[in-house]
Amino acid sequence: MDPSWKVYISGHRGMVGSALVRKLTSLGYENIETATRDELDLTDQTAVRRFYELERPDAVVIAAAKVGGIGANSTYPADFIYENLIIAANQIQAAFEFGVKRLLFLGSSCIYPKFAPQPMPEDCLLTSELEPTNEPYAIAKIAGLKMCQYYRKQFGVQFHSLMPTNLYGPGDNYDLENSHVLPALIRKFHEAKENGDGEVVMWGSGTPQREFLHVDDLADASIFLMNLESPPDWVNVGSGDEVTIRELAETVKAAIGYKGEIVQDTTKPDGTPRKLLDVSLLNKLGWQRKIDLSSGIKLTYESFLNEQKAGTIRG
Repeated sequence: MDPSWKVYISGHRGMVGSALVRKLTSLGYENIETATRDELDLTDQTAVRRFYELERPDAVVIAAAKVGGIGANSTYPADFIYENLIIAANQIQAAFEFGVKRLLFLGSSCIYPKFAPQPMPEDCLLTSELEPTNEPYAIAKIAGLKMCQYYRKQFGVQFHSLMPTNLYGPGDNYDLENSHVLPALIRKFHEAKENGDGEVVMWGSGTPQREFLHVDDLADASIFLMNLESPPDWVNVGSGDEVTIRELAETVKAAIGYKGEIVQDTTKPDGTPRKLLDVSLLNKLGWQRKIDLSSGIKLTYESFLNEQKAGTIRG
């Protein structure tokens, strides 16, 4: 990408979108296009086409999505499949119609089968059933990925995708009902420390294994891929490391300085037993993560405190 290009970041107020704006700004991109929900309803096809026709971005990153944890996906499955399908379809078609030169679609590691080989390679996609607790979201993301692949195949456009692992960092959603596990733990341990609570209750057994990537690393990987002449149709982006949910909780607990106990609520679901991405393809292309989990959690807790103080915290 040329720094003079107009780059539209779809979903710029989210954790991923804001990280992308920070990264592009640091690299000297001065023509970064954004639009709030009030300015552009991404589920409205007519509005999306009008926006792309008017703005004519050179490059687009689709970071906008309806996201949430196990609880949110289980409670609102129709919302998750509809909104994520239409957000992807509207933008990919409009980008094609109005001459976007590069488009990067952000998917999710949950697109891979529940019992995929570990670590999960890109080619295990659609080889068996998905994890039921987030199937609606996963199906929508698979559809977006496949749209990019087939538009590229049929029309020769440079539309491609990346599949990030579990993300965390500045601007995360800390709502205890709808957030992912790491921000939920940060909020739980922080509030328990502030309230002097003797214990923090966690969902599930604590044994599932997960991989986490700081969102600033994801932004770095995104720009890296968009600067490749011919990137893969989709590529995994992760840290290559994994921890159990219990180990994650202990790391968060230490970062926050909470002194109480951790109690597992085993009546709650665990989700997929293990999720580790095979990042060998991305590593061969020349990219590796820079922020380790312990350092990243400390940085994220600092951001949480700053966002809370400023009144800008999500959730």
